[in-house]
Amino acid sequence: MEISRVGVDLAKRVFQLHGLDRKGKTVWKRQLSRDKWIKVLSETVKPGAEIGIEACSGAHHWARLLGDKGYLVKIIPPQFVKPFVKSNKNDANDAQAICEAMIRPNMYPVKVKTVEQQDIQAIHRVREEIKSHRIAKANQIRGLVAEYGLVAPQKLPSLRCAIPIWLEDATNGLTSCFRQLLQGLWEDLLALDKRMKALDKQISQLASEPEAKRLQQLDGIGPLIATAILATVGDAKQYRKGRDMAAAIGLTPRQHSSGGKDKMLGISKRGDSYLRYLLIHGARSVVVRAKGKDDRLSRWINSLMVRRNINVVTVAVANKLARMAWVMLSKEVDYDPGYCSMKS
Repeated sequence: MEISRVGVDLAKRVFQLHGLDRKGKTVWKRQLSRDKWIKVLSETVKPGAEIGIEACSGAHHWARLLGDKGYLVKIIPPQFVKPFVKSNKNDANDAQAICEAMIRPNMYPVKVKTVEQQDIQAIHRVREEIKSHRIAKANQIRGLVAEYGLVAPQKLPSLRCAIPIWLEDATNGLTSCFRQLLQGLWEDLLALDKRMKALDKQISQLASEPEAKRLQQLDGIGPLIATAILATVGDAKQYRKGRDMAAAIGLTPRQHSSGGKDKMLGISKRGDSYLRYLLIHGARSVVVRAKGKDDRLSRWINSLMVRRNINVVTVAVANKLARMAWVMLSKEVDYDPGYCSMKS
């Protein structure tokens, strides 16, 4: 019995394994605990076999571990595994479905992330969470002081300046009880600001690496976007062309075609929503600054602005930024404005 492919349904404590031989026949099924499954797999399946796992929390960790043991690991997106689940959903059927999905010729697996990529991704996720907490804290302060007749400024820097003034003003109608509460809220806001600055400093240090510095040659891409791209796509060599990378991020049109009639809809919004959001905001700044410029990219943007809505143009520029980033990462070349395509 020689097992050539194994589908693994990952879990917190119990892992389901489903093995196939070279003819695609099921020859091995096991349910193993977290601390034993790698050992049993190594004893049963020879290095060089394909191991398929579903993309989920912890998938990249197990993929790196299996890769170090000589296995060819494929991480399959969940939406591509679901159609192959037969009958009722359970761990055994899920493992079998992963086996079915991984042998399909047009199934593009997720590239295994390095530890460095996951470090950068973790920093971005924590920063985004703290950012949302800071916005919520500022809005809470605005809502509370409004009950006492105080109108808070809209911008966060202005709010930071206004709070100590409110605390010092004895004639604004705030009670001693609320002043004490407001003092605590202000300290919470300052603590979140401090945490954000520390994370921004970490991102700036990561952005000084050669790959990130190369990406920052593109207009609209700074340290935040450059590091987010590296955390998500790495060297981008898993994509055949720039359009594939833009499609993976969700910046290409969604299709609903039938009977030979092509119907193109809005962007698909597939892939990493955070990276897509950053690229679109970066593209927005490029569009705003393009007016009056004479380089190839700005001329292309200005020609689009004549016949398209600004939001459509912004997404088109984000798409182009993703494609140019693919060239710079996969080919390891610097940005040359003279080679910027004038086509959409």
